[in-house]
Amino acid sequence: MAHWLLKTEPDCYSWADLERDEKTVWDGVGNALALIHIRAMKKGDSALIYHTGTERSAVGVAEILSDPYPDPKLDDPKLVVVKLGVKKKLPRPVELTEFRADPAFAGWDLLRISRLSVVPVPPAMWKRIQSLAKS
Repeated sequence: MAHWLLKTEPDCYSWADLERDEKTVWDGVGNALALIHIRAMKKGDSALIYHTGTERSAVGVAEILSDPYPDPKLDDPKLVVVKLGVKKKLPRPVELTEFRADPAFAGWDLLRISRLSVVPVPPAMWKRIQSLAKS
């Protein structure tokens, strides 16, 4: 199982929206590298939901409910989506400042390529995020 971080503007689609809806189609991604990451997702993978904008923090864990497939609303097979379901809210948000301050996250694409909306999370970093969320 792989782990991912999915960025969203909370005023566009927030963790609370996902909790309310229970599941959604994760769409609207157009960046080539982010689409490569979506194409690598598998049903059963986990994803951190990360609020951008003024919040800048990881707030919850979702589950990838489908393998990637072409966005049915668009006529371009390169633009793929996945179904996403709510799993659990983090005990507390983990803020961007914490990621930047912690050497465990050195070199992570979230910090290196800040505009990227889909970022893989290596297992050791995933474990560290879970630990930070509990502290």
